[in-house]
Amino acid sequence: MRQNSSPEREITKRIRIAFFILLVASILLIGRLFFLQVVSGAYYKTQAERQQNFSQILTPRRGEIYLRERSEELIPVASTKEGYLLFINPKKLENPNDSFEKLSKVVLLDKADFFARASKKDDPYEVIAHHLDRALADRIVGLKLENVGISPEEWRVYPAKNLASQVIGFLGYNNEDELEGRYGIERFFEDQLRGKTGSVSGSQSAGGILLELGKRFFSPPEEGYSVVLTLEPNVEAFLEKKLKEIEQEWKPSGGGAIIIEPKTGKILAMAAFPNFDPNTYGKSVSLDVFTNPLVESTFEFGSVFKPLTMAAGINEKIITPETTYFDKGYLTLDGYTIRNFDEKGRGETTMQNVLSESLNTGAAFVAGKIGKENMRKYFGAYGLSEKTGITLPGEVKGNLQNLNSTRDIEYATAAFGQGVSATPLEFARAASALANGGKIMKPYIVERIVRPGREDIIFGPEEVRQVITQETAETVSRMLVKVGDEALLGGKAKFKYWTAAAKTGTAQIANKDGKGYSDQYLHSFLAYAPGFDTRFLLFMYMEKPQGVRYASASLGPYYEQIMQFLLTYYDVPPDR
Repeated sequence: MRQNSSPEREITKRIRIAFFILLVASILLIGRLFFLQVVSGAYYKTQAERQQNFSQILTPRRGEIYLRERSEELIPVASTKEGYLLFINPKKLENPNDSFEKLSKVVLLDKADFFARASKKDDPYEVIAHHLDRALADRIVGLKLENVGISPEEWRVYPAKNLASQVIGFLGYNNEDELEGRYGIERFFEDQLRGKTGSVSGSQSAGGILLELGKRFFSPPEEGYSVVLTLEPNVEAFLEKKLKEIEQEWKPSGGGAIIIEPKTGKILAMAAFPNFDPNTYGKSVSLDVFTNPLVESTFEFGSVFKPLTMAAGINEKIITPETTYFDKGYLTLDGYTIRNFDEKGRGETTMQNVLSESLNTGAAFVAGKIGKENMRKYFGAYGLSEKTGITLPGEVKGNLQNLNSTRDIEYATAAFGQGVSATPLEFARAASALANGGKIMKPYIVERIVRPGREDIIFGPEEVRQVITQETAETVSRMLVKVGDEALLGGKAKFKYWTAAAKTGTAQIANKDGKGYSDQYLHSFLAYAPGFDTRFLLFMYMEKPQGVRYASASLGPYYEQIMQFLLTYYDVPPDR
Protein backbone atom coordinates (compact mmCIF):
# COMPACT_ATOMS: atom_id res chain seq x y z
CA MET A 1 0.00 0.00 0.00
CA ARG A 2 2.80 2.31 0.93
CA GLN A 3 4.68 1.22 -2.15
CA ASN A 4 1.64 2.02 -4.32
CA SER A 5 1.15 5.48 -2.86
CA SER A 6 4.72 6.61 -3.54
CA PRO A 7 4.19 7.55 -7.23
CA GLU A 8 1.06 9.47 -6.34
CA ARG A 9 2.95 11.48 -3.79
CA GLU A 10 5.63 12.26 -6.41
CA ILE A 11 3.00 13.52 -8.87
CA THR A 12 1.34 15.61 -6.19
CA LYS A 13 4.72 17.10 -5.29
CA ARG A 14 5.43 18.00 -8.87
CA ILE A 15 1.99 19.58 -9.29
CA ARG A 16 2.58 21.69 -6.21
CA ILE A 17 6.00 22.82 -7.50
CA ALA A 18 4.52 23.74 -10.88
CA PHE A 19 1.66 25.56 -9.21
CA PHE A 20 4.13 27.46 -7.04
CA ILE A 21 6.21 28.42 -10.06
CA LEU A 22 3.07 29.60 -11.89
CA LEU A 23 1.99 31.53 -8.83
CA VAL A 24 5.35 33.29 -8.53
CA ALA A 25 5.38 34.04 -12.26
CA SER A 26 1.85 35.43 -12.06
CA ILE A 27 2.78 37.61 -9.11
CA LEU A 28 5.87 38.91 -11.02
CA LEU A 29 3.82 39.55 -14.18
CA ILE A 30 1.09 41.36 -12.26
CA GLY A 31 3.77 43.39 -10.45
CA ARG A 32 5.43 44.28 -13.75
CA LEU A 33 2.12 45.29 -15.29
CA PHE A 34 1.34 47.37 -12.22
CA PHE A 35 4.74 49.04 -12.52
CA LEU A 36 4.31 49.75 -16.24
CA GLN A 37 0.69 50.89 -16.15
CA VAL A 38 0.50 52.64 -12.80
CA VAL A 39 3.94 53.54 -11.52
CA SER A 40 5.48 54.37 -14.95
CA GLY A 41 2.29 54.93 -16.86
CA ALA A 42 2.86 58.61 -17.52
CA TYR A 43 6.35 57.95 -18.89
CA TYR A 44 5.28 55.23 -21.33
CA LYS A 45 2.24 57.21 -22.41
CA THR A 46 4.57 60.05 -23.39
CA GLN A 47 6.84 57.62 -25.25
CA ALA A 48 3.87 56.19 -27.14
CA GLU A 49 2.66 59.65 -28.11
CA ARG A 50 6.12 60.52 -29.36
CA GLN A 51 6.12 57.44 -31.56
CA GLN A 52 2.62 58.09 -32.86
CA ASN A 53 3.00 61.85 -33.32
CA PHE A 54 5.26 63.38 -35.92
CA SER A 55 6.51 66.89 -36.60
CA GLN A 56 8.52 68.13 -39.55
CA ILE A 57 9.98 71.47 -40.58
CA LEU A 58 9.10 72.41 -44.16
CA THR A 59 11.98 74.27 -45.78
CA PRO A 60 11.05 76.82 -48.46
CA ARG A 61 12.74 76.91 -51.83
CA ARG A 62 15.17 79.82 -52.15
CA GLY A 63 14.30 82.49 -54.69
CA GLU A 64 16.17 82.90 -57.97
CA ILE A 65 18.32 85.82 -59.14
CA TYR A 66 17.92 86.85 -62.76
CA LEU A 67 19.39 89.23 -65.32
CA ARG A 68 17.12 90.48 -68.10
CA GLU A 69 18.28 90.53 -71.69
CA ARG A 70 17.42 93.37 -74.01
CA SER A 71 14.92 90.95 -75.61
CA GLU A 72 13.15 90.74 -72.18
CA GLU A 73 14.24 87.11 -71.64
CA LEU A 74 15.20 86.35 -68.05
CA ILE A 75 18.60 84.71 -67.57
CA PRO A 76 19.16 82.92 -64.22
CA VAL A 77 22.45 83.72 -62.50
CA ALA A 78 21.62 82.14 -59.14
CA SER A 79 19.18 79.24 -58.81
CA THR A 80 18.43 76.18 -56.68
CA LYS A 81 19.06 72.71 -58.05
CA GLU A 82 17.49 69.50 -56.74
CA GLY A 83 19.28 66.17 -56.41
CA TYR A 84 20.58 63.70 -53.86
CA LEU A 85 23.35 63.17 -51.34
CA LEU A 86 25.04 59.87 -50.47
CA PHE A 87 25.51 58.90 -46.84
CA ILE A 88 26.78 55.98 -44.76
CA ASN A 89 26.13 54.77 -41.21
CA PRO A 90 29.66 54.18 -39.84
CA LYS A 91 28.23 52.80 -36.60
CA LYS A 92 26.80 49.75 -38.39
CA LEU A 93 28.92 49.64 -41.55
CA GLU A 94 30.56 46.22 -41.27
CA ASN A 95 32.66 46.12 -44.44
CA PRO A 96 33.85 49.61 -45.49
CA ASN A 97 36.24 48.17 -48.09
CA ASP A 98 33.47 46.32 -49.90
CA SER A 99 31.17 49.36 -49.74
CA PHE A 100 33.85 51.68 -51.11
CA GLU A 101 34.75 49.23 -53.87
CA LYS A 102 31.17 49.03 -55.11
CA LEU A 103 30.28 52.71 -54.64
CA SER A 104 33.43 53.99 -56.36
CA LYS A 105 32.35 52.20 -59.55
CA VAL A 106 29.24 54.38 -59.62
CA VAL A 107 30.30 57.73 -58.17
CA LEU A 108 33.67 59.46 -57.83
CA LEU A 109 34.76 59.28 -54.18
CA ASP A 110 37.80 60.48 -52.29
CA LYS A 111 39.20 57.27 -50.81
CA ALA A 112 40.96 58.88 -47.85
CA ASP A 113 37.89 60.96 -47.00
CA PHE A 114 35.59 57.92 -47.26
CA PHE A 115 37.60 55.80 -44.85
CA ALA A 116 38.10 58.71 -42.48
CA ARG A 117 34.34 59.06 -42.24
CA ALA A 118 33.74 55.31 -42.12
CA SER A 119 36.06 55.06 -39.10
CA LYS A 120 33.74 57.20 -36.96
CA LYS A 121 32.11 54.23 -35.27
CA ASP A 122 30.09 56.35 -32.85
CA ASP A 123 28.54 58.35 -35.69
CA PRO A 124 25.36 57.03 -37.35
CA TYR A 125 25.41 59.51 -40.27
CA GLU A 126 28.22 60.75 -42.52
CA VAL A 127 27.72 62.36 -45.94
CA ILE A 128 30.27 61.16 -48.47
CA ALA A 129 28.97 62.74 -51.71
CA HIS A 130 26.77 65.65 -52.71
CA HIS A 131 24.92 66.85 -55.80
CA LEU A 132 24.00 63.49 -57.33
CA ASP A 133 21.45 63.35 -60.14
CA ARG A 134 18.53 60.91 -60.28
CA ALA A 135 20.34 58.43 -62.52
CA LEU A 136 23.29 58.11 -60.13
CA ALA A 137 20.95 57.87 -57.15
CA ASP A 138 19.04 55.00 -58.81
CA ARG A 139 22.28 53.11 -59.54
CA ILE A 140 23.37 53.45 -55.91
CA VAL A 141 20.00 52.18 -54.68
CA GLY A 142 20.40 49.26 -57.07
CA LEU A 143 23.57 48.16 -55.28
CA LYS A 144 21.43 47.27 -52.22
CA LEU A 145 24.21 48.05 -49.77
CA GLU A 146 23.34 47.94 -46.09
CA ASN A 147 23.93 51.11 -44.05
CA VAL A 148 24.41 53.10 -47.26
CA GLY A 149 21.67 55.43 -48.43
CA ILE A 150 20.67 58.47 -50.43
CA SER A 151 18.63 61.47 -49.38
CA PRO A 152 17.13 64.41 -51.33
CA GLU A 153 18.99 67.71 -51.13
CA GLU A 154 18.97 71.15 -52.73
CA TRP A 155 21.97 73.34 -53.47
CA ARG A 156 22.72 76.75 -54.98
CA VAL A 157 24.17 76.95 -58.47
CA TYR A 158 25.50 79.91 -60.42
CA PRO A 159 25.19 79.11 -64.14
CA ALA A 160 27.03 82.25 -65.28
CA LYS A 161 30.05 81.45 -63.07
CA ASN A 162 32.23 84.58 -62.65
CA LEU A 163 29.75 86.92 -64.36
CA ALA A 164 28.83 89.78 -62.00
CA SER A 165 30.05 87.64 -59.10
CA GLN A 166 30.74 90.59 -56.78
CA VAL A 167 27.24 91.90 -57.41
CA ILE A 168 25.53 88.54 -56.90
CA GLY A 169 27.56 87.14 -53.99
CA PHE A 170 26.99 83.52 -52.95
CA LEU A 171 25.17 81.22 -50.52
CA GLY A 172 27.56 79.99 -47.85
CA TYR A 173 27.86 78.97 -44.22
CA ASN A 174 27.89 81.55 -41.45
CA ASN A 175 29.65 81.21 -38.09
CA GLU A 176 26.80 79.04 -36.81
CA ASP A 177 27.14 76.56 -39.70
CA GLU A 178 23.88 77.74 -41.24
CA LEU A 179 23.50 78.55 -44.91
CA GLU A 180 22.82 82.19 -45.68
CA GLY A 181 23.56 84.78 -48.34
CA ARG A 182 27.12 86.04 -48.20
CA TYR A 183 28.08 89.23 -50.04
CA GLY A 184 26.21 90.92 -52.87
CA ILE A 185 22.53 90.49 -53.67
CA GLU A 186 22.46 87.11 -51.90
CA ARG A 187 23.29 88.88 -48.66
CA PHE A 188 21.36 92.13 -49.09
CA PHE A 189 18.12 90.33 -49.95
CA GLU A 190 18.67 87.31 -47.68
CA ASP A 191 15.29 87.65 -45.95
CA GLN A 192 13.40 87.90 -49.24
CA LEU A 193 15.32 85.15 -51.04
CA ARG A 194 15.24 82.70 -48.13
CA GLY A 195 11.47 82.72 -47.63
CA LYS A 196 9.82 81.45 -44.45
CA THR A 197 9.88 77.92 -43.06
CA GLY A 198 6.64 76.01 -42.43
CA SER A 199 5.80 72.94 -40.38
CA VAL A 200 3.51 69.91 -40.35
CA SER A 201 2.53 67.73 -37.40
CA GLY A 202 -0.09 65.06 -36.61
CA SER A 203 -0.72 61.47 -35.52
CA GLN A 204 0.28 58.32 -37.34
CA SER A 205 -0.18 54.57 -36.93
CA ALA A 206 2.62 52.16 -36.14
CA GLY A 207 2.92 51.58 -39.87
CA GLY A 208 3.30 55.30 -40.54
CA ILE A 209 -0.21 55.84 -41.87
CA LEU A 210 -1.49 59.37 -41.23
CA LEU A 211 -4.38 59.28 -38.75
CA GLU A 212 -5.11 62.91 -37.98
CA LEU A 213 -4.22 66.22 -39.57
CA GLY A 214 -6.02 69.45 -38.88
CA LYS A 215 -5.45 73.00 -40.06
CA ARG A 216 -3.86 73.92 -36.80
CA PHE A 217 -1.19 71.25 -37.42
CA PHE A 218 -0.10 72.59 -40.80
CA SER A 219 1.76 75.81 -41.56
CA PRO A 220 2.87 75.96 -45.20
CA PRO A 221 6.30 77.36 -46.07
CA GLU A 222 6.46 80.68 -47.90
CA GLU A 223 8.66 80.30 -50.94
CA GLY A 224 11.53 82.74 -51.35
CA TYR A 225 11.06 85.73 -53.61
CA SER A 226 13.06 86.06 -56.81
CA VAL A 227 15.15 89.14 -57.63
CA VAL A 228 15.51 90.55 -61.15
CA LEU A 229 18.56 92.77 -61.62
CA THR A 230 18.97 95.68 -64.03
CA LEU A 231 22.23 94.25 -65.40
CA GLU A 232 21.97 93.31 -69.08
CA PRO A 233 23.85 89.99 -69.46
CA ASN A 234 25.39 90.70 -72.86
CA VAL A 235 26.56 94.16 -71.78
CA GLU A 236 27.91 92.73 -68.53
CA ALA A 237 29.73 89.96 -70.38
CA PHE A 238 31.27 92.37 -72.91
CA LEU A 239 32.41 94.74 -70.17
CA GLU A 240 33.99 91.91 -68.18
CA LYS A 241 35.73 90.64 -71.29
CA LYS A 242 37.33 94.06 -71.81
CA LEU A 243 38.29 94.34 -68.16
CA LYS A 244 40.01 90.96 -68.47
CA GLU A 245 41.97 92.28 -71.43
CA ILE A 246 42.92 95.38 -69.45
CA GLU A 247 44.06 93.18 -66.57
CA GLN A 248 46.18 91.04 -68.89
CA GLU A 249 47.71 93.97 -70.78
CA TRP A 250 48.56 96.36 -67.95
CA LYS A 251 48.71 93.99 -64.96
CA PRO A 252 47.13 96.39 -62.44
CA SER A 253 46.49 95.32 -58.86
CA GLY A 254 42.76 95.82 -59.36
CA GLY A 255 40.13 97.77 -61.20
CA GLY A 256 36.54 97.95 -62.32
CA ALA A 257 33.87 99.69 -64.34
CA ILE A 258 30.26 100.82 -64.28
CA ILE A 259 27.85 101.41 -67.14
CA ILE A 260 24.82 103.43 -66.05
CA GLU A 261 21.91 105.24 -67.70
CA PRO A 262 22.40 108.85 -66.52
CA LYS A 263 18.77 109.81 -67.07
CA THR A 264 17.38 107.03 -64.88
CA GLY A 265 20.18 105.78 -62.62
CA LYS A 266 19.69 102.25 -63.98
CA ILE A 267 22.91 100.23 -63.86
CA LEU A 268 23.45 98.12 -67.00
CA ALA A 269 26.78 96.63 -65.98
CA MET A 270 29.01 96.61 -62.92
CA ALA A 271 32.21 94.60 -62.63
CA ALA A 272 35.54 94.52 -60.86
CA PHE A 273 38.68 92.42 -61.03
CA PRO A 274 39.99 90.16 -59.68
CA ASN A 275 36.68 88.31 -59.23
CA PHE A 276 35.61 84.74 -58.41
CA ASP A 277 33.32 81.84 -59.31
CA PRO A 278 30.49 81.57 -56.71
CA ASN A 279 30.20 77.84 -57.44
CA THR A 280 33.70 77.31 -56.01
CA TYR A 281 34.08 80.30 -53.73
CA GLY A 282 35.97 78.17 -51.20
CA LYS A 283 38.91 77.94 -53.62
CA SER A 284 39.46 81.73 -53.64
CA VAL A 285 42.85 82.67 -52.23
CA SER A 286 41.68 85.92 -50.62
CA LEU A 287 38.49 87.20 -49.02
CA ASP A 288 39.13 90.54 -50.76
CA VAL A 289 37.78 89.18 -54.06
CA PHE A 290 34.31 88.81 -52.51
CA THR A 291 33.90 92.52 -51.75
CA ASN A 292 32.65 94.94 -54.39
CA PRO A 293 35.14 97.84 -54.63
CA LEU A 294 32.73 99.84 -56.77
CA VAL A 295 30.64 100.50 -53.67
CA GLU A 296 32.88 99.36 -50.79
CA SER A 297 36.13 101.22 -51.54
CA THR A 298 37.06 104.87 -52.05
CA PHE A 299 39.72 106.32 -54.34
CA GLU A 300 41.28 109.62 -55.32
CA PHE A 301 40.39 109.64 -59.01
CA GLY A 302 42.31 112.67 -60.21
CA SER A 303 41.47 114.74 -63.26
CA VAL A 304 38.05 113.23 -63.95
CA PHE A 305 36.97 115.62 -61.15
CA LYS A 306 37.84 118.64 -63.31
CA PRO A 307 34.51 118.65 -65.22
CA LEU A 308 32.67 118.77 -61.87
CA THR A 309 34.77 121.72 -60.77
CA MET A 310 34.25 123.43 -64.13
CA ALA A 311 30.48 122.84 -63.90
CA ALA A 312 30.37 124.50 -60.46
CA GLY A 313 32.19 127.57 -61.82
CA ILE A 314 29.97 127.83 -64.88
CA ASN A 315 26.84 127.30 -62.80
CA GLU A 316 27.88 130.20 -60.54
CA LYS A 317 28.44 132.31 -63.71
CA ILE A 318 31.99 133.20 -62.72
CA ILE A 319 33.59 131.51 -65.72
CA THR A 320 32.70 130.41 -69.27
CA PRO A 321 34.51 128.05 -71.66
CA GLU A 322 36.24 131.14 -73.09
CA THR A 323 37.45 132.56 -69.76
CA THR A 324 41.24 132.81 -69.71
CA TYR A 325 44.00 132.71 -67.11
CA PHE A 326 47.77 132.82 -67.32
CA ASP A 327 49.30 129.36 -66.92
CA LYS A 328 52.91 129.31 -65.71
CA GLY A 329 52.88 125.52 -65.40
CA TYR A 330 52.90 125.71 -61.62
CA LEU A 331 51.16 127.45 -58.73
CA THR A 332 52.33 127.86 -55.13
CA LEU A 333 49.77 127.93 -52.30
CA ASP A 334 50.37 127.66 -48.55
CA GLY A 335 53.97 126.67 -49.18
CA TYR A 336 53.04 123.84 -51.56
CA THR A 337 53.54 123.84 -55.34
CA ILE A 338 50.96 122.51 -57.78
CA ARG A 339 52.25 121.55 -61.22
CA ASN A 340 50.73 120.48 -64.51
CA PHE A 341 51.26 116.84 -65.47
CA ASP A 342 54.11 117.83 -67.85
CA GLU A 343 55.28 120.77 -65.68
CA LYS A 344 54.91 123.08 -68.70
CA GLY A 345 53.13 126.44 -68.88
CA ARG A 346 50.73 127.40 -71.66
CA GLY A 347 50.66 131.13 -71.09
CA GLU A 348 47.27 132.74 -71.62
CA THR A 349 44.82 129.89 -72.12
CA THR A 350 41.09 129.12 -71.87
CA MET A 351 38.89 126.97 -69.65
CA GLN A 352 38.33 124.70 -72.66
CA ASN A 353 42.06 124.05 -72.74
CA VAL A 354 42.02 123.33 -69.00
CA LEU A 355 39.86 120.30 -69.82
CA SER A 356 41.41 119.45 -73.17
CA GLU A 357 44.99 119.51 -71.84
CA SER A 358 44.05 118.56 -68.27
CA LEU A 359 45.77 121.51 -66.58
CA ASN A 360 45.98 121.28 -62.78
CA THR A 361 46.75 124.96 -62.47
CA GLY A 362 43.57 125.76 -64.40
CA ALA A 363 41.42 123.65 -62.08
CA ALA A 364 43.04 125.41 -59.12
CA PHE A 365 42.26 128.76 -60.77
CA VAL A 366 38.56 127.80 -61.01
CA ALA A 367 38.54 126.68 -57.37
CA GLY A 368 39.91 130.06 -56.34
CA LYS A 369 37.19 131.85 -58.31
CA ILE A 370 34.43 129.64 -56.84
CA GLY A 371 35.51 130.11 -53.22
CA LYS A 372 35.72 127.70 -50.32
CA GLU A 373 32.07 127.79 -49.29
CA ASN A 374 30.81 127.15 -52.80
CA MET A 375 33.31 124.34 -53.34
CA ARG A 376 32.01 122.61 -50.23
CA LYS A 377 28.43 123.22 -51.32
CA TYR A 378 28.83 121.81 -54.84
CA PHE A 379 30.98 118.81 -53.98
CA GLY A 380 28.51 117.96 -51.22
CA ALA A 381 25.55 118.41 -53.57
CA TYR A 382 27.21 116.10 -56.10
CA GLY A 383 26.85 113.43 -53.41
CA LEU A 384 30.57 112.74 -53.12
CA SER A 385 30.41 112.21 -49.37
CA GLU A 386 27.08 110.40 -49.07
CA LYS A 387 26.04 106.85 -49.75
CA THR A 388 24.03 106.36 -52.93
CA GLY A 389 21.56 103.98 -51.25
CA ILE A 390 22.29 101.20 -53.75
CA THR A 391 20.76 97.85 -52.73
CA LEU A 392 24.14 96.21 -52.20
CA PRO A 393 25.80 95.45 -48.85
CA GLY A 394 28.81 97.22 -47.39
CA GLU A 395 28.43 100.57 -49.18
CA VAL A 396 30.73 103.29 -47.85
CA LYS A 397 30.80 107.00 -48.55
CA GLY A 398 33.50 109.27 -49.90
CA ASN A 399 35.69 111.62 -47.93
CA LEU A 400 35.57 115.41 -48.40
CA GLN A 401 37.17 116.23 -45.05
CA ASN A 402 39.87 118.33 -46.73
CA LEU A 403 37.17 120.82 -47.74
CA ASN A 404 36.68 121.66 -44.06
CA SER A 405 40.17 123.17 -44.06
CA THR A 406 40.88 126.90 -44.22
CA ARG A 407 43.95 126.35 -46.44
CA ASP A 408 43.73 127.24 -50.13
CA ILE A 409 45.87 124.27 -51.13
CA GLU A 410 43.20 121.75 -50.08
CA TYR A 411 40.59 123.32 -52.36
CA ALA A 412 43.03 123.65 -55.23
CA THR A 413 43.98 119.95 -55.14
CA ALA A 414 40.35 118.88 -54.64
CA ALA A 415 39.55 120.74 -57.87
CA PHE A 416 41.59 118.17 -59.79
CA GLY A 417 40.62 115.15 -57.72
CA GLN A 418 43.44 114.79 -55.19
CA GLY A 419 42.96 114.91 -51.43
CA VAL A 420 39.28 113.99 -51.75
CA SER A 421 37.93 110.51 -52.39
CA ALA A 422 34.76 108.78 -53.54
CA THR A 423 33.53 105.33 -54.43
CA PRO A 424 33.34 104.58 -58.17
CA LEU A 425 29.55 104.52 -57.91
CA GLU A 426 29.43 107.85 -56.08
CA PHE A 427 31.55 109.41 -58.80
CA ALA A 428 29.48 107.86 -61.62
CA ARG A 429 26.33 109.27 -60.00
CA ALA A 430 27.88 112.73 -59.71
CA ALA A 431 29.18 112.71 -63.29
CA SER A 432 25.75 111.60 -64.54
CA ALA A 433 24.49 115.08 -63.67
CA LEU A 434 26.63 116.43 -66.51
CA ALA A 435 24.87 114.05 -68.91
CA ASN A 436 21.25 114.28 -67.74
CA GLY A 437 20.58 118.00 -67.42
CA GLY A 438 22.01 118.52 -63.94
CA LYS A 439 20.13 115.94 -61.83
CA ILE A 440 21.50 113.63 -59.17
CA MET A 441 19.68 110.32 -59.68
CA LYS A 442 19.64 107.43 -57.24
CA PRO A 443 21.45 104.47 -58.85
CA TYR A 444 19.51 101.23 -58.83
CA ILE A 445 20.59 97.68 -59.66
CA VAL A 446 17.38 95.77 -58.85
CA GLU A 447 14.52 95.99 -61.32
CA ARG A 448 11.94 94.08 -59.32
CA ILE A 449 11.32 91.55 -56.56
CA VAL A 450 8.97 88.83 -57.77
CA ARG A 451 6.58 87.66 -55.04
CA PRO A 452 4.47 84.61 -56.01
CA GLY A 453 0.79 85.25 -55.37
CA ARG A 454 1.44 88.88 -54.50
CA GLU A 455 2.21 92.08 -56.36
CA ASP A 456 5.83 92.52 -57.43
CA ILE A 457 7.95 95.23 -55.83
CA ILE A 458 9.11 97.51 -58.64
CA PHE A 459 12.22 99.73 -58.58
CA GLY A 460 12.68 102.66 -60.93
CA PRO A 461 14.14 106.13 -61.47
CA GLU A 462 14.33 108.36 -58.41
CA GLU A 463 15.55 111.95 -58.57
CA VAL A 464 17.51 113.08 -55.52
CA ARG A 465 18.06 116.76 -56.37
CA GLN A 466 19.03 119.24 -59.07
CA VAL A 467 22.67 120.20 -58.60
CA ILE A 468 23.40 122.31 -61.71
CA THR A 469 21.17 123.83 -64.39
CA GLN A 470 20.44 122.11 -67.65
CA GLU A 471 22.25 124.94 -69.45
CA THR A 472 25.38 124.35 -67.36
CA ALA A 473 25.24 120.61 -68.04
CA GLU A 474 24.95 121.21 -71.80
CA THR A 475 27.87 123.68 -71.73
CA VAL A 476 30.17 121.22 -69.94
CA SER A 477 29.03 118.44 -72.25
CA ARG A 478 30.06 120.52 -75.29
CA MET A 479 33.46 121.06 -73.69
CA LEU A 480 33.89 117.33 -73.03
CA VAL A 481 32.74 116.36 -76.53
CA LYS A 482 35.50 118.61 -77.83
CA VAL A 483 37.94 116.78 -75.54
CA GLY A 484 36.77 113.44 -76.95
CA ASP A 485 36.88 114.64 -80.57
CA GLU A 486 40.17 116.53 -80.58
CA ALA A 487 42.32 115.95 -77.50
CA LEU A 488 41.83 112.29 -76.58
CA LEU A 489 44.51 110.20 -78.33
CA GLY A 490 45.08 113.08 -80.73
CA GLY A 491 41.54 112.85 -82.11
CA LYS A 492 41.81 109.15 -82.95
CA ALA A 493 39.06 108.23 -80.48
CA LYS A 494 36.43 110.35 -82.22
CA PHE A 495 33.31 108.44 -83.30
CA LYS A 496 32.20 108.98 -86.87
CA TYR A 497 28.44 108.82 -86.26
CA TRP A 498 28.02 109.79 -82.60
CA THR A 499 29.16 112.53 -80.29
CA ALA A 500 30.81 111.37 -77.09
CA ALA A 501 32.02 113.29 -74.03
CA ALA A 502 35.26 112.07 -72.43
CA LYS A 503 37.78 112.90 -69.72
CA THR A 504 40.70 110.92 -68.33
CA GLY A 505 42.32 110.94 -64.91
CA THR A 506 45.82 109.95 -63.81
CA ALA A 507 46.22 110.35 -60.07
CA GLN A 508 49.06 109.60 -57.71
CA ILE A 509 48.08 107.00 -55.09
CA ALA A 510 48.36 108.23 -51.51
CA ASN A 511 50.73 106.43 -49.15
CA LYS A 512 49.04 104.06 -46.71
CA ASP A 513 50.22 106.10 -43.73
CA GLY A 514 48.40 109.13 -45.13
CA LYS A 515 51.60 111.11 -45.51
CA GLY A 516 52.19 112.21 -49.07
CA TYR A 517 51.89 110.27 -52.30
CA SER A 518 53.65 107.27 -53.77
CA ASP A 519 55.18 106.93 -57.22
CA GLN A 520 52.31 104.67 -58.33
CA TYR A 521 49.19 105.80 -60.15
CA LEU A 522 45.47 105.22 -60.47
CA HIS A 523 44.00 105.57 -63.95
CA SER A 524 40.38 106.55 -64.50
CA PHE A 525 38.18 107.26 -67.51
CA LEU A 526 34.84 109.06 -67.72
CA ALA A 527 32.76 109.01 -70.91
CA TYR A 528 29.15 109.35 -71.97
CA ALA A 529 27.38 109.13 -75.32
CA PRO A 530 25.66 110.47 -77.27
CA GLY A 531 27.02 113.72 -75.94
CA PHE A 532 23.75 115.71 -75.88
CA ASP A 533 21.03 113.09 -75.54
CA THR A 534 22.94 110.61 -73.46
CA ARG A 535 22.03 106.93 -73.21
CA PHE A 536 25.10 105.53 -71.44
CA LEU A 537 27.75 106.70 -69.04
CA LEU A 538 30.90 104.62 -68.67
CA PHE A 539 33.32 104.97 -65.79
CA MET A 540 36.47 102.84 -65.58
CA TYR A 541 39.43 102.78 -63.22
CA MET A 542 42.44 100.63 -62.41
CA GLU A 543 45.13 100.72 -59.74
CA LYS A 544 48.87 100.53 -60.28
CA PRO A 545 49.05 99.64 -63.99
CA GLN A 546 52.47 98.52 -65.21
CA GLY A 547 54.32 99.97 -68.18
CA VAL A 548 52.03 102.91 -68.95
CA ARG A 549 51.90 106.42 -67.49
CA TYR A 550 48.64 108.00 -68.59
CA ALA A 551 45.03 106.81 -68.56
CA SER A 552 44.44 108.05 -72.11
CA ALA A 553 46.90 105.42 -73.36
CA SER A 554 45.85 102.59 -71.04
CA LEU A 555 42.06 102.95 -71.00
CA GLY A 556 41.37 105.05 -74.11
CA PRO A 557 41.31 102.17 -76.63
CA TYR A 558 39.03 100.10 -74.38
CA TYR A 559 36.64 103.03 -73.96
CA GLU A 560 36.26 103.14 -77.75
CA GLN A 561 35.43 99.43 -77.95
CA ILE A 562 32.97 99.44 -75.07
CA MET A 563 31.12 102.57 -76.16
CA GLN A 564 30.98 101.39 -79.79
CA PHE A 565 29.44 98.13 -78.59
CA LEU A 566 26.80 99.94 -76.53
CA LEU A 567 25.79 102.33 -79.29
CA THR A 568 25.40 99.54 -81.86
CA TYR A 569 23.91 96.91 -79.53
CA TYR A 570 21.11 99.28 -78.54
CA ASP A 571 20.68 100.66 -82.09
CA VAL A 572 21.23 104.26 -80.95
CA PRO A 573 20.53 106.65 -83.88
CA PRO A 574 23.56 108.67 -85.06
CA ASP A 575 23.70 112.29 -83.91
CA ARG A 576 26.39 113.54 -86.28
